[in-house]
Amino acid sequence: MDLNTSASSSAHAPLRLAVILASNRAGRFGPAVSDWFLSLAAQRADLDIDLVDLAEVDLPTSLSYDPDPVVKAVLDRVSPRLDAADAFVVVTPEYNHSFPASLKNLIDWHYGQWQAKPVGFVSYGGISGGLRAVEQLRQVFAEMHAVTVRDTVSFHNARAHFDQDGQHKDPEAANAAAKTMLDQLAWWAIALRDAKAVRPYGG
Repeated sequence: MDLNTSASSSAHAPLRLAVILASNRAGRFGPAVSDWFLSLAAQRADLDIDLVDLAEVDLPTSLSYDPDPVVKAVLDRVSPRLDAADAFVVVTPEYNHSFPASLKNLIDWHYGQWQAKPVGFVSYGGISGGLRAVEQLRQVFAEMHAVTVRDTVSFHNARAHFDQDGQHKDPEAANAAAKTMLDQLAWWAIALRDAKAVRPYGG
């Protein structure tokens, strides 16, 4: 196989984007934010999107190298989806200056699935807009050999931005921020996918 030809052709294949809805909290606001983001991302021809909703991923907090059949069944449903992804967007709230335990648990149950892939963030919360959660996540994903993109989308006092039907009241600025983040994410996803086609990542 001509590796240069393979790398070039891969740039034209849709990027597999896993959008991770991090909150599994009762009464969560996350679906309103993720629905808004998914509607924008779906307009891009360069993305093939898979929503991973952590309210549907019941992994124990006790990690194991040899999980029992029940846990293995959960991993069998979610791990291949993370493995197949070329890039990730994490939609996360901020809880007590940090991010949800459900997200940390998902990250810790996996390793190779994150390596040499880009991660973008859509955060929401009160006055901070979830940015403190994002700053901590950058450190966590660096440890997993992932690359986080610079620009984020954040909603300060998030509930005020959406109406009772979950529609964004004034989406122009948020839409522009999402486009910038997705453009950066796509650049890194293509670059890293092409690089791994030439030389597998050995982190």
